[in-house]
Amino acid sequence: MKTKERHPIEASLACRVGPDADVAQITDTIVLIWQKLEVELCPILGKRGMLALYQRSAYLTSAVHPWVSDLQQVGSAAIDFSALKSLLLQQSSASAIAGGAALLQTFYELLTTLVGPSLTEQLLRSVWDTYLSGSPAQDISS
Repeated sequence: MKTKERHPIEASLACRVGPDADVAQITDTIVLIWQKLEVELCPILGKRGMLALYQRSAYLTSAVHPWVSDLQQVGSAAIDFSALKSLLLQQSSASAIAGGAALLQTFYELLTTLVGPSLTEQLLRSVWDTYLSGSPAQDISS
């Protein structure tokens, strides 16, 4: 079922950060995307709903990227972005892009199964257009 082809999110993320990005730049981009997803979706899903989808995504993604299993936070009330950042910084650039994109892709697929593709696209459009449009970011830290 899994192929060597990149998922659209992984290809977009790789294009967004650029070919010379280091793991810190990749990490910052991925964490920023998750923070924006939380801002967009928490009013709809609630913090617990957002966390549940995030944790389920981590669980499912860990089958291919075992290091992602460390993101499953038992007893948390919200996503721990510092844990995500710390874990991504421990990876190689290639692994951070692949695992981070797989986590985002899995989240997208889970949300799609819950609310349908049309509503998912509508809910995530601003985040995808801004952070996964394929054009490199000038400075993501501001």
